[in-house]
Amino acid sequence: MSFAGKVWRLLVGVKDALALLFLLLFFIGLYAVLTTRPSPGQVRGGALLLELDGTVVEEASQTDPLQVLLSQEMPTREYQARDLVRAIDNAATDDRIRAVVLDLSRFLGGGQAHLAEIGAAMDRVRATKKPVLAFSSAYVDDGMMLAAHASEVWVDPLGGAVVAGPGGDRLYFAGLLERLKVNAHIFRVGTYKSAIEPYMRSDMSPEAREDAGALYSALWEEWKADVKKARPAADLALVTGQPAAWLAAARGDAAQAAKQAGLVDHVGDRVAFGNRVAKLVGKDDWSENPGSFLHTELDPWLAANKPGKSGKAIGVVTIAGEIVDGDAGPGQAGGDRIAELLDDALQDNLAGLVVRVDSPGGSVTASEEIRRAILRHKARKIPVVVSMGNVAASGGYWVSTPADRIFAAPETITGSIGIFAVVPTFENALGNWGVTTDGVKTTPLSGQPDLAAGLTPETQDMIQSVIENGYARFLTLVSKSRGKTPAQVNEIAQGRVWAGGPARQIGLVDQFGGMDDALAWAAQKAGLKQGEWHAKYLGTSPDAYHSLLQMLVGNSETDIRAPAHDMVALLTVQQAGLTRRLTSDLERLLGARGAEAYCLSCPRQPQGTVSRTDSGVLRNLALLMRD
Repeated sequence: MSFAGKVWRLLVGVKDALALLFLLLFFIGLYAVLTTRPSPGQVRGGALLLELDGTVVEEASQTDPLQVLLSQEMPTREYQARDLVRAIDNAATDDRIRAVVLDLSRFLGGGQAHLAEIGAAMDRVRATKKPVLAFSSAYVDDGMMLAAHASEVWVDPLGGAVVAGPGGDRLYFAGLLERLKVNAHIFRVGTYKSAIEPYMRSDMSPEAREDAGALYSALWEEWKADVKKARPAADLALVTGQPAAWLAAARGDAAQAAKQAGLVDHVGDRVAFGNRVAKLVGKDDWSENPGSFLHTELDPWLAANKPGKSGKAIGVVTIAGEIVDGDAGPGQAGGDRIAELLDDALQDNLAGLVVRVDSPGGSVTASEEIRRAILRHKARKIPVVVSMGNVAASGGYWVSTPADRIFAAPETITGSIGIFAVVPTFENALGNWGVTTDGVKTTPLSGQPDLAAGLTPETQDMIQSVIENGYARFLTLVSKSRGKTPAQVNEIAQGRVWAGGPARQIGLVDQFGGMDDALAWAAQKAGLKQGEWHAKYLGTSPDAYHSLLQMLVGNSETDIRAPAHDMVALLTVQQAGLTRRLTSDLERLLGARGAEAYCLSCPRQPQGTVSRTDSGVLRNLALLMRD
């Protein structure tokens, strides 16, 4: 008995120890969550410091805690454009904030429409006589567009500025597919629907070149107009027209060349910049680091300035990223997820609905599911407004058709009204390896679509018929929405992409304006005056894991920070998405997809995370290329 008693006491002791351990871990975790969460108590005044070490997006992706803990790396941070605009606007009217400071040394870019909105908010701060200062080790197009709106622009002596303009080359796979003996069966409607050209050509078609040329020209003119208005003295003609001669005239000193061209005001390192800010807002007594200044960071500032909730609610649903079937997102527009958000909001007695679209499109079925959910709100006789962000093309325009009014920015990319499908088959590749197929069929559709044996003529005709029917439906939706005949819509459709200005002229967009304009219009149509309504974003919740995971993986702001990019590194970063574009294009070919309304010719927006895995694509490619 004495032995059994000792064993029992040992087990009880182990149990008690484990209970205490788990209890201790629970309180440690609770303390970590509470201490890492931004709070209004962290607002210190001085300068509002915006260290944009990531990308500007419409809707931030949720952090995957398991992936972060396994990789021990935080994903590139994503800043929601509306959060930055709200933070800057609140700084303009709050006496605690005496300046706004942007650190763009690690800025990875954003859509042009978003950058224009943020730049306009910076202008509103300057209108209150508060200074706005920007610093970076180097500037390229996106960073330069933001910095142009600052009252003082600083650059590191080892940095500089370069403006490349929109455009560039695309990947074409026709030669590779021919070499691999892969048949890419193309089904499409739309002369300008160039999304499938990479799989059927080795170069850009004249129609696609015409379309892209017009689009990029419009975006480029808007970029130059924005920067020139903010910095009239900037010599953009020299910087963009003769970049090599411009740099050579400064003997290769890119920082001095940028100053001479009026792109920046001061050349100085981070310490000199910090000392300048400290003269304006005061030193940071908590820090002994050179160049420190009193400041408030973005997250606690947002926590201290939450949007009001008085009056009736006007719902805002965000459709951001590629439209896909299922529950994907945020950061990707899963049709099931967004439809469910809209259906849940039917019980909220919304006074109006604003649909914020920032998407190049995607699945036709998911786009239609979202459209039908929007129509269920419209059936309640409330105003439905669409606010377009950077991109609202193809499926992004499909979901916009229920709107009573469409707002867009001059920099918005829209249109691309067309549908396509790609079905690869491997009969020739398999035959080259000695693999053949045979079997018994009861109808021409038995076993179809057969990726190993190919598509029968009947199958190809049926798929093309479905695509043509989908295009006709698309035309009908747009014609009813825009008060045009299907024939009139067909003249401006055919997959053609339009910038916001031309889109307004041809009637795809009603008027220029951002989210605030769309909300105000919805409120006015609902009979609500200022102060009688508030915006209610559907399905948005803070990322509860980000701050805690940042602390756990040792990537907090108190640790050694990632090195800032110099000018050459920034130019290289602009091309870092090549691998992602390659895998995305191959996945579009090899993945199991249905009919798509997607704008592949739209400029890719910067992304901090890759939302889908590439292992399946890479595995399929490896199988194709195996001897």
